[in-house]
Amino acid sequence: MGLFDRLKQGLAKTRDKISRSFRSLLPFGRKIDDALLDQLEETMLADDMGPAATARLIEEIRVAYKAGDISETQEIIPFLQRRVVNYWPEADRQLRLAPSGPTVVMVAGVNGSGKTTSVAKLCSYLSKQGRKVILAACDTYRAAAVAQLTEWSNRLGVQIVKHDQGADPGAVAYDACEAALARGVDFLIIDTAGRLHTQENLMRELGKIQRVIQKKFPDGPHEVLLVLDSTIGQNAINQAKIFSQHVNVTGLFLAKLDGSAKGGIVIGIHDQLNIPVKFVGLGETPDDIEPFDPATFVQALFAEQTD
Repeated sequence: MGLFDRLKQGLAKTRDKISRSFRSLLPFGRKIDDALLDQLEETMLADDMGPAATARLIEEIRVAYKAGDISETQEIIPFLQRRVVNYWPEADRQLRLAPSGPTVVMVAGVNGSGKTTSVAKLCSYLSKQGRKVILAACDTYRAAAVAQLTEWSNRLGVQIVKHDQGADPGAVAYDACEAALARGVDFLIIDTAGRLHTQENLMRELGKIQRVIQKKFPDGPHEVLLVLDSTIGQNAINQAKIFSQHVNVTGLFLAKLDGSAKGGIVIGIHDQLNIPVKFVGLGETPDDIEPFDPATFVQALFAEQTD
């Protein structure tokens, strides 16, 4: 199954929701006026596209209509597709690599977001590219978290550095950094403890782990990926804002996109966070990961309107 088909399948719930609302608003021959644009704005907000992105896109439609670039309702969705794709520069969506030696990727997220499964998917993705990967099990607080990650490491054939449950996460991170250097791996992926974004003491610990990494890798971590649960819509953006106050979040991994009717959140994320989406999760297996490609995403999101 190609990328478009995988995304189209994964976005089925979101696409069906958007399809119904857009189809009712944009019948052939309807006049493009303020009433239609107001209704379209309400629909886009209901589809979790976010207030800033929605306001901008509606204004761009209004300007294009007045300039004669759009003359009928059937041209609105292709126009939206083009505008949305332009939001994401390609360079922003690539994994940041270390100039030499291991690339250190720290992964954060709240409990229940799909963080540990997303870590496994990232390991699988990199391993299949021929990259040598080592895992750091720094989620030492949650019961069975280390065991869960160990099971994934065994299934995927990647190395793991771990301590006993309840150990200092910073100590695990330090040992993992040393191991990554000694073993000459390409990527060190550090799984941090799942935490509520309201737990100030645990949030501060993210900063501590980041400082531990920098003792061995002054320019690290090279990526800080935040896993967000796509099913919670705008609440995911609130989580990301708080995480960004404690660590330099460089990219987002949108998990559970296949189970969400709130996939429109991807459109709102850029305006509200200015953090690039780098990966999306589309299922439960390690292979259910795709690098975020906005053109394919938008094509799949609006597939029924343009096919």
